[in-house]
Amino acid sequence: MDRKMKKDSSYDDKNPNKFHKESKKVCFFCAEKNETIDYKNAVKLRKYMTEKGKIIPRRTTGICARHQRELTNAIKRARVMALLPYRTL
Repeated sequence: MDRKMKKDSSYDDKNPNKFHKESKKVCFFCAEKNETIDYKNAVKLRKYMTEKGKIIPRRTTGICARHQRELTNAIKRARVMALLPYRTL
C-alpha cells in the first residue's frame, strides 16, 4: 500500500522544488513601450550579451519574440559598425 501511495503522490522526496513555478518574465521593451531598438545605444545592447560577446537567448532574458529579433539585428548591426565586439578573448 505504501508503494502505491508513493507512486500516485505528486511530491518527490528527492527534489522538493520539482513543482515550483517561476514567475513569468515580462519583456523589457514591451513594458517600456519602445518603438525601435537602436543599434547606436551600445550600453543597452551590451546588457543582452555575455562577457564573451554572445547574444543571450530569449528564454533567459524574458524578451518577447518580436523584440528578440529586433535586438539580434541591432547587435549584429552594431558589431559591423564596430560599436560592439564580435567576441572578446
